[in-house]
Amino acid sequence: MPVDATALPTGNGQTVCVTGAGGFIASWLVKLLLQKGYTVKGTVRNPDDPKNAHLTAMEGAADRLLLCKADLLDYDALREAIDGCHGVFHTASPVTDDPEEMVEPAVRGTRYVIHAAAEAGTVGRVVFTSSIGAVTMDPGRGPDVVVDESCWSDLEHCKNTRNWYCYGKAVAEQAAWEVARETGVELAVVNPVLALGPLLQPQVNASIAHILKYLDGSATRYTNAVQGYVDVRDVAEAHVRVFEAEAAAGKRFICIERVLHREDVVRILSKLFPEYPVPNTCSDEVNPRKKPYKFSNQQLKDVGVQFRSVIQSLYDTVKSLQEKGHLPLPISRNNMKMMCYC
Repeated sequence: MPVDATALPTGNGQTVCVTGAGGFIASWLVKLLLQKGYTVKGTVRNPDDPKNAHLTAMEGAADRLLLCKADLLDYDALREAIDGCHGVFHTASPVTDDPEEMVEPAVRGTRYVIHAAAEAGTVGRVVFTSSIGAVTMDPGRGPDVVVDESCWSDLEHCKNTRNWYCYGKAVAEQAAWEVARETGVELAVVNPVLALGPLLQPQVNASIAHILKYLDGSATRYTNAVQGYVDVRDVAEAHVRVFEAEAAAGKRFICIERVLHREDVVRILSKLFPEYPVPNTCSDEVNPRKKPYKFSNQQLKDVGVQFRSVIQSLYDTVKSLQEKGHLPLPISRNNMKMMCYC
């Protein structure tokens, strides 16, 4: 079982900044930081937007959460938000395959955050949220190669396949390491795979939409592809562990629990929630079934992260979608009989 956040060291009165605080991963990170006693300055585009209400409703938020209006490309606003902080969690990033909206904002925003941390003079460490997309996109990697923190995506391959999200995450992480070396900022990087688990924010994000489509009937077949999965709560814990662990400075951390083929995902969903129209046929019946890649998450285990199973994450994802009204509750047989009698 994952370690209870209350068992971790406290925030010791430290103030930290979380960029893009209203996001899926960032919201859980803010929640965990508040639980641990940190004071959090979270950057959002509009602090008064109702979609950020889940942040201000968190336990401890009234006394130790300040939402700061800041955009990734507004250096002065970022600098003000980071002022007086002991640490920075840079989670904000565009999520798109449009090269103009992805690459430049991701790279420039990352540079701005680390420069702002350097200028603040109080920041002990920046934890940057990269992605597995900066790690695995390499057609030259053999099937027996274990994906670990030494692996990098091939930028030319990303460009040639027009995978601008992975390209943007890779060059943004490279920029983070470059600026950290130039400024002397202590940096650690978390590279999560696709995150699942309960939603804190009201809207469905891209990674949860990946599961929702297999339940609401919008996807009638699954693709012949593999994907790494991890629980969002474990991603949040990974960030805090990496921030607090002295030995984590200057390192990357692959954040992954399991690699599954899409067929495995839909089979799990079908067993857990047979009431929904989960697809049972593949869109590619010609090519061989894609094989999961090998990976190592040992570095995060070494700093104390214990991962939830992907089955638990999938179950909690669906229950959360039901509770928040994004997925209709299945009608039980008893309810169907009552409806017929009425």
